[in-house]
Amino acid sequence: MKNNSIILAVTMGDPAGIGPEIAAKAFADKSVFEKCSPILIGNAEVMEKAIQLTGVDLKLNPVTKVEDAKFEFGTMDVFHIPADLEKIQHSVVSAEAGDLAFKAVRKAIELAMDGKVDGTVTGPIHKEAINKAGHHFSGHTEIYAHFTNTEKFTMLLADDKIKVTHVSTHVSLREACDRVKKDRVFDVIRLTNDALKRIGIQNPRIGVAGLNPHAGDGGLFGTEETEEILPAVEKAKAAGIDAAGPYPPDTLFSLANGGSFDGCVAMYHDQGHIPFKLVGFIWDEEKQAMKSVKGVNITLGLPIIRTSVDHGTAFEIAGKGIASHDALVYAIDYAIKLHENQ
Repeated sequence: MKNNSIILAVTMGDPAGIGPEIAAKAFADKSVFEKCSPILIGNAEVMEKAIQLTGVDLKLNPVTKVEDAKFEFGTMDVFHIPADLEKIQHSVVSAEAGDLAFKAVRKAIELAMDGKVDGTVTGPIHKEAINKAGHHFSGHTEIYAHFTNTEKFTMLLADDKIKVTHVSTHVSLREACDRVKKDRVFDVIRLTNDALKRIGIQNPRIGVAGLNPHAGDGGLFGTEETEEILPAVEKAKAAGIDAAGPYPPDTLFSLANGGSFDGCVAMYHDQGHIPFKLVGFIWDEEKQAMKSVKGVNITLGLPIIRTSVDHGTAFEIAGKGIASHDALVYAIDYAIKLHENQ
């Protein structure tokens, strides 16, 4: 299969945020069409406004079947999701925007599960908005797991240097500590190893973080390292996985950034997200905008491919046409890698 025959469903994200803008820019990027055949899942009227806002040269082709897409550079095929747009406006959280974003994700999952597309790439959604709409999920990862009936899954954040998975994500810090159990830690190490191979790393080296300061310091600051994390690492080694740890969290990511590990396993959301975003997200104080937003969010363990930008809806700049589409193109690249190495 040639790269450009890989069909990817790209969701537009929350229509009140930057999702439609970066989607318009990505579809106007010729390199995307040289690598795959993208179809936008969202509302045609929202995307028409995004095209006008960003000034890109695109024609819309609204469809209700993937088979009717043209997949031609210069045309944005939009799998149209009808919606009442009257109450949707830039930078405003609303149930209407959340509902539209959620329905686009549901349709992308459905198309992938039915084999109509080869993978899905998601734009940023607003968690409060989708919950206001009555869809009670804490994020994309949980939506995908629910509608694909997946029990063992995790989030992988991927950049050139740091790739990190998480034992838990969208839960309170108190609950995150309770979720550090040997079986779960082992499952995440295994999922990480499999994913790294699928993106082209033949013999992945995986570093596992501790939960406590200094990785417990021999039990002085907690026993999770010796009772839960170390047994999981040993089990992974016995299964032929090149895993090491637990390492003090403040040391592990410096080692990974320097090339000692191909991937890291974090114990909770911020433990993995903070070092990842410190490397990939560059703020420009003078311009009051992000100079670089680099990184991909990949859901592991699913029966279908899901990659995403690893940034939010950016309400502070929504509607200005200045948002960068680099992260979306990066997410598309990773979806292609995952498809080619299934």
